[in-house]
Amino acid sequence: MSLALDGQVAVIVGSSTGMGRATALAYARSGAQVVLAARSAGKLEDLANEIGDGAVACATDARDVGQVEHLVQTTLDRFGRIDILVYATGTNIPDRSLEALTHETWEMMLGTNLTGAFNCTKAVLSTMREQKSGLIIYLSSGCVQSPDVSGVSYQASKHGMSGLAHGTFKEEQENGIRTTVIFPGLCDTPLVLKRPTPTPPEVMAKALQPEDVADACLFVATMPSRARIPELVLLPSGL
Repeated sequence: MSLALDGQVAVIVGSSTGMGRATALAYARSGAQVVLAARSAGKLEDLANEIGDGAVACATDARDVGQVEHLVQTTLDRFGRIDILVYATGTNIPDRSLEALTHETWEMMLGTNLTGAFNCTKAVLSTMREQKSGLIIYLSSGCVQSPDVSGVSYQASKHGMSGLAHGTFKEEQENGIRTTVIFPGLCDTPLVLKRPTPTPPEVMAKALQPEDVADACLFVATMPSRARIPELVLLPSGL
């Protein structure tokens, strides 16, 4: 029986935890060869062992251009192509208010949430151009549609992902490259633990699960190449 992503190679950046980890598992179950990238080498190796054949762990700090280029070369050396890039890396900080935010923490937030996405996009483009096909999925945040108290550095970086995604598509659509931005609402991931005030358990009970976001990533990836989903908003139904 043929699986939905048979023969496809997916690089999932931010796959050590949360939405990225769930997406890697969903893609692997659907037949994709998955390359797992994040800073935590130990967690990546554990996930690669859980998935088994067809999974490669490659510790990568997406803020580092050299490490990102190594990730792409590792993928090409092993599989010879890159069909899907999922940028699921994201962070936040407890001291997120304008009063508490520093120039250093601002740069760290944009570096992780946005510059890393650019680095990964830039690194896969030549391969996707040669293939005349490729899909890039960026995991943003529901705060883009509904501004909240997640902090200006977080919101600015997540807004920036939309510009990166849509601008990339406009420049690269003739090369068969498609982009999608997914905007998840509150999701039960480790990022929630970085909130300055703990989210009440009764609220978290209504949150999305990482597997919900993974299902959205899988849906986008299984669309035919003639179709593109520019944006997908995914919110908890009870909040």
